[in-house]
Amino acid sequence: MASQGATPLETTQGYATPTVTQFSVFLDNRVGRLHELVNAFDHSAAKICALSVHEASDYAVVRIIANRAAIAARILREQRLPYGEKEVLVVELSEGHSLESLCLSLLGAELNIFFAYPLMLRPNGTATIALSVDDMTLAGQILRRKSFRLFGEADLPAA
Repeated sequence: MASQGATPLETTQGYATPTVTQFSVFLDNRVGRLHELVNAFDHSAAKICALSVHEASDYAVVRIIANRAAIAARILREQRLPYGEKEVLVVELSEGHSLESLCLSLLGAELNIFFAYPLMLRPNGTATIALSVDDMTLAGQILRRKSFRLFGEADLPAA
């Protein structure tokens, strides 16, 4: 049990790791499909902040982070695109908080990084990375203790 003056960072139960919704969109692997997807976002209030494409012979999985998840989900439904949602961490990499030190911090807790990719639209204009780990709460606690800055959807830039 936490002491009366404990901050949320000091307890597992009281800490909510800021996360961002990632959409994994399944596209037929044919010319122009990625353009159609990006174009649907280009004329909306939801802007794509990160994009990662994983291609196979018949299809592609496009991972997207948008600054407004609810609008992004609506766009994907309107486009009749199959997709999945997953919460990911968005971590700022800045002086003293390198990719190497991020990996070392998570390694020390024996946490696995399933995937990672950079953001194109970054909250502070600094290098920022989205990553999926096997324990989001523990990873968030560790990174916060190491003074990494974590972002939630409200922190993502509007354009």
